[in-house]
Amino acid sequence: MQFSSMWRLKIVMLFLLMSGCGGTKNIQDDDYVPDKAATINLQLGIAYMNRNDNPTAMTRLKKAVRIDPNYADAHNALAVLYERLGQDEFAKQEYEIALALKPNDSSIQNNYGQYLCKKGEPERAEQHFLLALDDPLYQQPEIPYTNAGMCAMRNNQLDKAETYFRKALTQSPSLAPALFQIANVAYEKKRYQEAHDYLTRYLATTKHNPQTLWLGIRIERALHNEDAEASYAMLLRSQFPDSEETQLLNQ
Repeated sequence: MQFSSMWRLKIVMLFLLMSGCGGTKNIQDDDYVPDKAATINLQLGIAYMNRNDNPTAMTRLKKAVRIDPNYADAHNALAVLYERLGQDEFAKQEYEIALALKPNDSSIQNNYGQYLCKKGEPERAEQHFLLALDDPLYQQPEIPYTNAGMCAMRNNQLDKAETYFRKALTQSPSLAPALFQIANVAYEKKRYQEAHDYLTRYLATTKHNPQTLWLGIRIERALHNEDAEASYAMLLRSQFPDSEETQLLNQ
Protein backbone atom coordinates (compact mmCIF):
# COMPACT_ATOMS: atom_id res chain seq x y z
CA MET A 1 0.00 0.00 0.00
CA GLN A 2 1.56 3.25 -1.10
CA PHE A 3 1.33 6.41 0.97
CA SER A 4 1.79 9.58 -1.02
CA SER A 5 4.09 12.13 0.61
CA MET A 6 3.23 14.50 -2.23
CA TRP A 7 -0.41 14.70 -1.14
CA ARG A 8 0.64 15.03 2.47
CA LEU A 9 2.83 18.05 1.76
CA LYS A 10 0.15 19.79 -0.26
CA ILE A 11 -2.34 19.38 2.55
CA VAL A 12 0.12 20.55 5.21
CA MET A 13 0.95 23.66 3.25
CA LEU A 14 -2.71 24.48 2.67
CA PHE A 15 -3.30 24.39 6.39
CA LEU A 16 -0.17 26.34 7.09
CA LEU A 17 -1.22 29.12 4.75
CA MET A 18 -4.61 29.28 6.41
CA SER A 19 -3.04 29.42 9.83
CA GLY A 20 -0.30 31.91 9.02
CA CYS A 21 -2.24 34.34 6.88
CA GLY A 22 -5.71 33.99 8.30
CA GLY A 23 -5.04 35.33 11.76
CA THR A 24 -6.62 32.41 13.60
CA LYS A 25 -8.02 33.15 17.03
CA ASN A 26 -6.00 32.24 20.09
CA ILE A 27 -8.31 29.96 22.10
CA GLN A 28 -6.30 30.23 25.28
CA ASP A 29 -6.20 34.02 25.42
CA ASP A 30 -8.79 35.97 23.43
CA ASP A 31 -6.84 39.20 23.95
CA TYR A 32 -3.65 37.89 22.37
CA VAL A 33 -2.55 39.69 19.20
CA PRO A 34 0.67 38.55 17.54
CA ASP A 35 3.46 41.06 17.08
CA LYS A 36 3.20 42.68 13.65
CA ALA A 37 6.85 42.05 12.81
CA ALA A 38 6.47 38.41 13.83
CA THR A 39 3.44 38.07 11.57
CA ILE A 40 5.34 39.54 8.62
CA ASN A 41 8.23 37.14 9.19
CA LEU A 42 5.83 34.20 9.44
CA GLN A 43 4.18 35.08 6.14
CA LEU A 44 7.57 35.51 4.48
CA GLY A 45 8.72 32.20 5.94
CA ILE A 46 5.70 30.41 4.46
CA ALA A 47 6.31 32.06 1.09
CA TYR A 48 9.92 30.86 1.09
CA MET A 49 8.79 27.37 2.07
CA ASN A 50 6.48 27.32 -0.94
CA ARG A 51 9.47 28.21 -3.11
CA ASN A 52 11.53 25.45 -1.46
CA ASP A 53 13.99 28.03 -0.18
CA ASN A 54 14.29 26.29 3.16
CA PRO A 55 17.33 28.17 4.57
CA THR A 56 15.66 31.55 4.10
CA ALA A 57 12.38 30.18 5.42
CA MET A 58 14.17 28.93 8.53
CA THR A 59 15.74 32.33 9.11
CA ARG A 60 12.36 34.09 8.85
CA LEU A 61 10.47 31.63 11.02
CA LYS A 62 13.12 31.61 13.74
CA LYS A 63 12.99 35.39 13.71
CA ALA A 64 9.20 35.27 14.08
CA VAL A 65 9.35 33.11 17.23
CA ARG A 66 12.26 35.12 18.59
CA ILE A 67 10.23 38.32 18.23
CA ASP A 68 7.08 36.72 19.67
CA PRO A 69 7.71 33.46 21.57
CA ASN A 70 3.95 33.09 22.21
CA TYR A 71 3.04 33.07 18.51
CA ALA A 72 1.64 29.56 18.08
CA ASP A 73 1.18 29.84 14.30
CA ALA A 74 4.89 30.58 13.90
CA HIS A 75 5.83 27.55 16.02
CA ASN A 76 3.46 25.46 13.87
CA ALA A 77 5.15 26.63 10.67
CA LEU A 78 8.59 26.05 12.14
CA ALA A 79 7.58 22.52 13.13
CA VAL A 80 6.46 21.77 9.56
CA LEU A 81 9.76 23.08 8.22
CA TYR A 82 11.82 21.02 10.67
CA GLU A 83 9.79 17.98 9.67
CA ARG A 84 10.43 18.69 5.99
CA LEU A 85 14.16 18.81 6.74
CA GLY A 86 14.07 15.50 8.62
CA GLN A 87 14.82 17.13 11.99
CA ASP A 88 12.02 15.31 13.76
CA GLU A 89 13.00 16.03 17.35
CA PHE A 90 12.98 19.76 16.70
CA ALA A 91 9.67 19.37 14.87
CA LYS A 92 8.16 17.57 17.84
CA GLN A 93 9.32 20.31 20.21
CA GLU A 94 7.80 23.03 18.06
CA TYR A 95 4.50 21.17 17.66
CA GLU A 96 4.26 20.72 21.42
CA ILE A 97 4.96 24.41 22.03
CA ALA A 98 2.33 25.37 19.45
CA LEU A 99 -0.25 23.04 21.01
CA ALA A 100 0.49 24.36 24.50
CA LEU A 101 -0.17 27.88 23.24
CA LYS A 102 -3.28 27.04 21.14
CA PRO A 103 -4.57 23.61 22.15
CA ASN A 104 -7.80 23.95 20.15
CA ASP A 105 -6.23 25.11 16.91
CA SER A 106 -7.31 22.79 14.07
CA SER A 107 -4.28 23.50 11.88
CA ILE A 108 -1.82 22.56 14.59
CA GLN A 109 -3.79 19.45 15.57
CA ASN A 110 -3.88 18.33 11.93
CA ASN A 111 -0.18 18.88 11.32
CA TYR A 112 0.81 17.15 14.55
CA GLY A 113 -1.44 14.23 13.62
CA GLN A 114 0.47 13.83 10.36
CA TYR A 115 3.76 13.95 12.22
CA LEU A 116 2.61 11.22 14.62
CA CYS A 117 1.39 9.03 11.76
CA LYS A 118 4.77 9.31 10.05
CA LYS A 119 6.45 8.34 13.32
CA GLY A 120 4.38 5.16 13.56
CA GLU A 121 1.78 6.26 16.11
CA PRO A 122 -1.50 5.93 14.15
CA GLU A 123 -3.79 5.80 17.19
CA ARG A 124 -2.43 9.05 18.62
CA ALA A 125 -2.46 10.57 15.14
CA GLU A 126 -6.14 9.74 14.73
CA GLN A 127 -6.91 11.42 18.06
CA HIS A 128 -5.34 14.64 16.84
CA PHE A 129 -7.13 14.51 13.48
CA LEU A 130 -10.41 14.17 15.37
CA LEU A 131 -9.44 17.06 17.66
CA ALA A 132 -8.88 19.14 14.53
CA LEU A 133 -12.52 18.48 13.65
CA ASP A 134 -13.88 19.56 17.03
CA ASP A 135 -14.21 23.20 16.05
CA PRO A 136 -17.77 23.56 14.61
CA LEU A 137 -16.68 26.72 12.78
CA TYR A 138 -13.80 24.98 11.06
CA GLN A 139 -14.12 25.67 7.33
CA GLN A 140 -12.22 22.74 5.76
CA PRO A 141 -12.92 19.50 7.68
CA GLU A 142 -12.16 17.53 4.50
CA ILE A 143 -8.44 18.08 5.14
CA PRO A 144 -8.11 16.19 8.46
CA TYR A 145 -10.62 13.61 7.20
CA THR A 146 -8.33 12.97 4.22
CA ASN A 147 -5.22 12.86 6.38
CA ALA A 148 -6.89 10.44 8.80
CA GLY A 149 -7.78 8.23 5.85
CA MET A 150 -4.26 8.33 4.48
CA CYS A 151 -2.87 7.41 7.89
CA ALA A 152 -5.29 4.47 8.07
CA MET A 153 -4.17 3.36 4.61
CA ARG A 154 -0.57 3.53 5.69
CA ASN A 155 -1.47 1.00 8.37
CA ASN A 156 -3.57 -1.19 6.03
CA GLN A 157 -6.85 -0.26 7.73
CA LEU A 158 -8.87 -0.11 4.53
CA ASP A 159 -12.35 0.05 6.08
CA LYS A 160 -11.39 2.94 8.34
CA ALA A 161 -9.61 4.69 5.48
CA GLU A 162 -12.66 4.40 3.25
CA THR A 163 -14.90 5.84 5.95
CA TYR A 164 -12.69 8.91 6.31
CA PHE A 165 -12.32 9.44 2.56
CA ARG A 166 -16.09 9.28 2.10
CA LYS A 167 -16.50 11.89 4.83
CA ALA A 168 -13.91 14.07 3.11
CA LEU A 169 -15.70 13.77 -0.23
CA THR A 170 -19.03 14.56 1.40
CA GLN A 171 -17.48 17.86 2.44
CA SER A 172 -15.62 18.44 -0.84
CA PRO A 173 -16.64 16.14 -3.71
CA SER A 174 -13.79 17.24 -6.00
CA LEU A 175 -10.94 16.98 -3.49
CA ALA A 176 -8.24 15.32 -5.60
CA PRO A 177 -6.23 13.58 -2.83
CA ALA A 178 -9.36 11.95 -1.41
CA LEU A 179 -10.53 10.87 -4.88
CA PHE A 180 -7.19 9.25 -5.65
CA GLN A 181 -6.97 7.52 -2.30
CA ILE A 182 -10.52 6.15 -2.34
CA ALA A 183 -9.79 4.83 -5.85
CA ASN A 184 -6.85 3.03 -4.26
CA VAL A 185 -9.12 1.61 -1.56
CA ALA A 186 -11.66 0.42 -4.11
CA TYR A 187 -8.91 -1.27 -6.13
CA GLU A 188 -7.52 -3.02 -3.04
CA LYS A 189 -11.04 -4.24 -2.24
CA LYS A 190 -11.36 -5.56 -5.84
CA ARG A 191 -14.16 -3.12 -6.70
CA TYR A 192 -12.48 -2.33 -9.98
CA GLN A 193 -15.25 -0.45 -11.78
CA GLU A 194 -15.72 1.77 -8.74
CA ALA A 195 -11.96 2.39 -8.65
CA HIS A 196 -12.10 3.33 -12.35
CA ASP A 197 -14.95 5.78 -11.70
CA TYR A 198 -13.15 7.49 -8.81
CA LEU A 199 -9.96 7.80 -10.86
CA THR A 200 -11.99 9.35 -13.68
CA ARG A 201 -13.38 11.90 -11.22
CA TYR A 202 -9.84 12.59 -10.04
CA LEU A 203 -8.70 13.28 -13.62
CA ALA A 204 -11.43 15.88 -13.97
CA THR A 205 -9.71 17.90 -11.23
CA THR A 206 -5.97 17.57 -11.89
CA LYS A 207 -3.26 15.94 -13.99
CA HIS A 208 -1.71 12.50 -13.81
CA ASN A 209 1.41 11.68 -11.82
CA PRO A 210 3.31 8.36 -11.70
CA GLN A 211 1.16 7.02 -8.88
CA THR A 212 -2.14 7.71 -10.61
CA LEU A 213 -0.91 6.27 -13.90
CA TRP A 214 0.27 3.11 -12.17
CA LEU A 215 -3.07 2.78 -10.43
CA GLY A 216 -4.83 3.30 -13.75
CA ILE A 217 -2.77 0.54 -15.37
CA ARG A 218 -3.69 -1.93 -12.64
CA ILE A 219 -7.37 -0.98 -12.68
CA GLU A 220 -7.69 -1.34 -16.46
CA ARG A 221 -5.75 -4.61 -16.37
CA ALA A 222 -8.21 -5.95 -13.78
CA LEU A 223 -11.11 -4.80 -15.99
CA HIS A 224 -9.49 -6.40 -19.09
CA ASN A 225 -9.47 -3.04 -20.88
CA GLU A 226 -6.31 -3.65 -22.88
CA ASP A 227 -6.40 -0.42 -24.88
CA ALA A 228 -6.83 1.76 -21.78
CA GLU A 229 -4.10 -0.19 -19.98
CA ALA A 230 -1.72 0.31 -22.91
CA SER A 231 -2.54 4.03 -23.04
CA TYR A 232 -1.73 4.47 -19.35
CA ALA A 233 1.48 2.47 -19.77
CA MET A 234 2.61 4.62 -22.70
CA LEU A 235 1.98 7.80 -20.71
CA LEU A 236 3.88 6.48 -17.70
CA ARG A 237 6.91 5.43 -19.76
CA SER A 238 7.00 8.64 -21.80
CA GLN A 239 6.31 11.19 -19.08
CA PHE A 240 7.98 9.57 -16.08
CA PRO A 241 10.67 7.22 -17.44
CA ASP A 242 12.77 7.28 -14.26
CA SER A 243 9.94 6.81 -11.76
CA GLU A 244 9.61 3.88 -9.42
CA GLU A 245 6.26 3.12 -11.03
CA THR A 246 7.85 2.81 -14.48
CA GLN A 247 10.36 0.36 -13.04
CA LEU A 248 7.50 -1.67 -11.60
CA LEU A 249 5.76 -1.64 -14.98
CA ASN A 250 8.89 -2.80 -16.78
CA GLN A 251 9.32 -5.66 -14.36
